[in-house]
Amino acid sequence: MISRETARRLDPGKVVDSALAIADEEGPAAVTLRRLAGLHEVTPMALYRHFKDKDDLLAALGDRLLADVVLPEPTDEPWDRQLHQVLTAFVTALRGHPRLADLTLMRILVAEPGLEMAERTMELLTEGGFSVDDAAEVGRQSICSLIVLVTNDPIAREASDPVTRDDSLRRKRASLAALPPRKYPLITAAADTLVCPASTEQYYALGIDLVVAGIRGVLKEEK
Repeated sequence: MISRETARRLDPGKVVDSALAIADEEGPAAVTLRRLAGLHEVTPMALYRHFKDKDDLLAALGDRLLADVVLPEPTDEPWDRQLHQVLTAFVTALRGHPRLADLTLMRILVAEPGLEMAERTMELLTEGGFSVDDAAEVGRQSICSLIVLVTNDPIAREASDPVTRDDSLRRKRASLAALPPRKYPLITAAADTLVCPASTEQYYALGIDLVVAGIRGVLKEEK
């Protein structure tokens, strides 16, 4: 039986903090209620008072990431400029947690911060000229694209240990550079950039720019 003292001292927010640290380092699969119970010196049953199962805990992680999205205040700037700022805020919140970014997808229309971001995104898209239904589809696909941008960050996908990461990148560069240049002149010439972007900031800036430019292009074709 769980004592009242244990129930009082178990802070679900701190449990989510611990789960976030484990998932960032080892991936969501490494997060278990039993492991978290050990870290917080309680029985697994104590955690079930706050999280009904692991899926519930992972949902809490997704909500935590969405809560970190700092939406910019509305301005008089063009709709696409404001949309770029909103999408940048979303990506900024996810960049530190590439292994968990996809946990936000199923929570955007559930958690309050996600709902606020979705509403703001659709407001800007309808202001640009999309119908409500088209704004919903364009917004959904744009968010999905940006989640993939984060989860596929070439550096974040590598091992966290610097030596292991450098060795892995070196092998990948060597593999591309060893291709016959007559057959693959552009790939061999750009081997370094294909393996690892020259700038992480540029990687994300370009990704967001492409999404917004694509939205403008779709709208132009519809008109």
